[in-house]
Amino acid sequence: MSDLNENFSIILFDGVCNFCNSSVNKIIRHDKKNRFKFAALQSETGKNLLEKYSIDSTKIDSIILIENNYAFTKSTAILKISKHLNGIYPLAYGFIIIPTFIRNFVYDIIARNRYKWWGKKDSCMIPTEEVKEKFI
Repeated sequence: MSDLNENFSIILFDGVCNFCNSSVNKIIRHDKKNRFKFAALQSETGKNLLEKYSIDSTKIDSIILIENNYAFTKSTAILKISKHLNGIYPLAYGFIIIPTFIRNFVYDIIARNRYKWWGKKDSCMIPTEEVKEKFI
């Protein structure tokens, strides 16, 4: 696990969350440079990375970006991901100037209600053949 390829960033996501799964699919569609690889938080890879980066999954349980051997969480992860997508998504990175505690307040409201608003699966998403190589 320590010799992960430096040419890509890793997105850890809640594999049973419908909103998270649709977000991963959107990232895949707009990741034209194949910068991102994915792993569900519930997977062995996800658990190993949580441990490696000392992330408490009871406090952060929705999305984590691992980039350049550093773990970004919550709104910062989302904004850093958006910066590398095609289309209008990089414009969202401008919100990085908003203080983190304000961004994370909004993020936490969405994360806390994601199952209620978008639903939940019984098991983690299974990638299709065309995107399987994007999952670790």
